[in-house]
Amino acid sequence: MIIKLRILVLVIFTLFIFSCKSGEKLSKATGEKDGKPKENTSVYYDATKAYITGNFEEAERLYKKCIEINNNDAASMFELAKISLLKNNRHEALIYARQATKINSGNKFYLLLYGSLLQSFEQYDAAVDVFKRVLELSPNNPDYYNRLAVAYIYAGKNDKAIETFNRLEEKFGITEDISMKKQNLYLQQNKPEKAIAEIEKLVAQYPKETHYYGILAEMYLNNGMNDKALETYHKIEELDPDDPYIHVSLADYYKKSGEDKKSFEELKIGFSNKNLDIDTKVQILLSYYTANEYYEDNKDEAFQLAEILINVHPENPKSWSIYGDLLYQDNRFEDARNAFRKVISMDSSKYVVWEQLLFIESQLEENEALLDESLRTIDLFPEMPLPYLFAGGVYYVEKEWDKCVDILSVGVNYVVNSPQLKEQFLTYLGDAYNQVGDNQKSDKCYDEVLQINPNNDFVLNNYAYYLSLRNERLDKAAEMAKRSVDLKPNSPANLDTYGWVLYMKGNFSDAEFLIKNALDNGGDKDADVLEHYGDILWKLDREDEALQYWQKAKNTGGGGSKNLDRKVKEKKLVE
Repeated sequence: MIIKLRILVLVIFTLFIFSCKSGEKLSKATGEKDGKPKENTSVYYDATKAYITGNFEEAERLYKKCIEINNNDAASMFELAKISLLKNNRHEALIYARQATKINSGNKFYLLLYGSLLQSFEQYDAAVDVFKRVLELSPNNPDYYNRLAVAYIYAGKNDKAIETFNRLEEKFGITEDISMKKQNLYLQQNKPEKAIAEIEKLVAQYPKETHYYGILAEMYLNNGMNDKALETYHKIEELDPDDPYIHVSLADYYKKSGEDKKSFEELKIGFSNKNLDIDTKVQILLSYYTANEYYEDNKDEAFQLAEILINVHPENPKSWSIYGDLLYQDNRFEDARNAFRKVISMDSSKYVVWEQLLFIESQLEENEALLDESLRTIDLFPEMPLPYLFAGGVYYVEKEWDKCVDILSVGVNYVVNSPQLKEQFLTYLGDAYNQVGDNQKSDKCYDEVLQINPNNDFVLNNYAYYLSLRNERLDKAAEMAKRSVDLKPNSPANLDTYGWVLYMKGNFSDAEFLIKNALDNGGDKDADVLEHYGDILWKLDREDEALQYWQKAKNTGGGGSKNLDRKVKEKKLVE
């Protein structure tokens, strides 16, 4: 499939070249050379004029008329082949091109189009014959040697392709393009020694070009010729001590030779070279922490290189960005935050940096900074949803419910193709709407969450609890509360909610069992759970025990219902 695509591109390119030749063809149209007698010359001129002006339908009609006048009109057949290609009718184009070359086998333009079309139909041997003919006609055109060599490659005749490239070199000299093509062909034939010989010839031809030495050294290294590889690398150093890649190459050499210490020393020298582009350095550093095991074993090296990077490129935000990534990977969140703040002070246009900074602020639980930077991110990237969620989360924690609702209800509209993110938005919104007393919108948000994820035990619990407080749809509340307990059977919050819903339904015995479990699973420090247990005990006629749990709830120092103090003071249930 790749070969077919390349051939089709070649055909289209060929068509473009031939289109550029239209004027040349027009000037020769009246000759007998292409088998065109004078009686269709005026029609041919009109057809060509229509072609040049883009009226291909009219051009096609007139060229066909030319052929009706003279069925040996090769030029018109050639033009019809081009028009057929423009119509994406390759079969028709092939027929016309074949006929044109039969009539006039000495026209290289006809042959080039025909050969390209044969390749597009995978008729590679036939294409070889056509391009051989082209080369016979124009032996001084290097492009035609290339065309023939490529045809041989498609035909699976790599030896013949190499022979053709050799002829090209003999005539025009050694070039990087041809040497690399022959090298690749020899490698495909599993003949590394001949591939190496090609690059050695290239180096001999251009002894001052260090790039070729680099290719040669890499080939030596890949084929176990380590001494020659090292010798070649040192030759590069000798020719160009400031070569930006030499020390990176030497580091790779020593790494493959098992000399890790020398490899790292070369890397440090390479990183200190201002001529080595920062993207190469960043790619090397990325290799240190894309694999956790390698990162843990070589963390100190990674930080040394990152610090060199900052010293050499202090004004490049990429330096600080990769350094911040390493610090974050090492759980040094404050230092990572400083690095990313440095990045945005230099370049605030990269959203991904702002997002990373927000995650760090969240990790540090620095709510004031998180809110400030979330709002700044929203100003710069108003259609990115995550900053709205971070800001909404801060407003939620700070109990600024109206602001929480306002910002989350905007941000949720920018969530696209991310059910998990939408679930988080709607969860926060459901709670915030509940806090501002908009029960209808709160319930709607919770219902949407449970459509996305029916196993969201947090929403199941909160939704059930808020319904119970409103004494609404208690059967649905009980069903959701039970589901939350099934999902997390040891959660004191889930156990308490299920118990409280059953309490509201009048099932005091089962409610007592559940909330006792909540107390046993860590709820004994929670005022709400303690108060609920006291209320249930009161309903079960265990007044003294109820008083004890109300007092325990009060002693926690916070939480509980607005009636808790009255229960303790009046020593009775107040609902």
